[in-house]
Amino acid sequence: MKDRYKYKDELENVRLFLVLIFISIAFFACKRDTLTTSSITAKELLGNPEYQAISYGGYRMNSRDIQPSIADIKEDLEILSELGLKLIRTYNVHLPHASNVLRAIEELRTENAEFEMYVMLGVWINCKNGFTELSKDHSVGSPKNVDEVDEAVRLTQQHPEIVKIIAVGNEAMVKWAASYYVEPAIILKWVRHIQKLKANDELSKDLWVTSSDNFASWGGGSEEYHIPELDSLIEEVDYISMHTYPMHDTHYNPEFWNKEISNSNGPVETKVDTLITRAITYARAQYQAIENYTKTLGIDKPIHIGETGWASHSSGFYGANGSRACDEYKQAVYYHKMRSWTDKENISCFYFEAFDEPWKDASNPNGSENHFGLFTHDGQAKYAVWDVVNLLNSKKLTRGGSTMKKTYDGDVDKLLESVLIPEI
Repeated sequence: MKDRYKYKDELENVRLFLVLIFISIAFFACKRDTLTTSSITAKELLGNPEYQAISYGGYRMNSRDIQPSIADIKEDLEILSELGLKLIRTYNVHLPHASNVLRAIEELRTENAEFEMYVMLGVWINCKNGFTELSKDHSVGSPKNVDEVDEAVRLTQQHPEIVKIIAVGNEAMVKWAASYYVEPAIILKWVRHIQKLKANDELSKDLWVTSSDNFASWGGGSEEYHIPELDSLIEEVDYISMHTYPMHDTHYNPEFWNKEISNSNGPVETKVDTLITRAITYARAQYQAIENYTKTLGIDKPIHIGETGWASHSSGFYGANGSRACDEYKQAVYYHKMRSWTDKENISCFYFEAFDEPWKDASNPNGSENHFGLFTHDGQAKYAVWDVVNLLNSKKLTRGGSTMKKTYDGDVDKLLESVLIPEI
């Protein structure tokens, strides 16, 4: 009897051992799946062509008072995911949009374990009395900056598997932003604050911190920006996030644009290719200017593009009565040439932007600011992404409940008739 009980105990031990092995295998399988979707770092995301980046605002109406719902945002993110756009940029945290984007991603991850989407969380920074009629003090930050930074930190702590980058300020140092810009010392203070939180394990050490600003603000422009505080900021950030907008400079710095068009008697497509190739060369020169400046400081930091884009329509400086830069065909050529360059060089490009946002220039529906999206606000695919419409419809993806359609009814000839060529 004693031996039989002993055998029974040994059998139970074996059974328990096998159960523990099974549990361990299941745990590590789950852990491995989790690692593939959540443990990727900013360093691994940035410059990785498998994780294309884009700026995203989900506003569909002509006022930001009408916030997109979480269901609206989920619609958008599923569309972007199908396009391989898995790293998105937001711009501020004082409105519900940013937190709702993070909630939407969490819900999509719960519904589909393979869903991946990561966020560069924007912190809006103003100077004292920014956007008011009072006298601006650009050397002093707005008191609201404290709340904005604190909320960004809170959201990052709450969603560490999604928020991989914090950008302190959006075009906050460039001096033409006269209604709100700050001196680099203000950005430096907050970047150091977040870096200290990382050092104290209050934020992940894998989180990357930057400021997303005009190329000139990063030392790539005039010498008025070359000050010690900027040099210290370049040392403190994990990477440089630069903005480049050749489209805007077809008006403000048109020399590269208003040259004689080669093959002037050739087809429209050839002329546009010449123009947009110049625009890409222009953007590359601004990228190189920042790289050259950082080298003079003895600093080697990654440089990625935090913003660039091309509007599909303009009634102003860039339209038929201006530089004639804006139409849907040029937008598409710029988008694909920009992706080709940055992918080849392992540069992340947060292309501006995913969807048109009609609130940006609500009083002027034909203003260029309303037309930077790859999709219209009602979900029509512009020429740059016509090729994905069938795929999106096969997946039954919609915007506002409507199936995806091509602009111009998919008629290329009709599209080409809208192309504007600069008048020489």
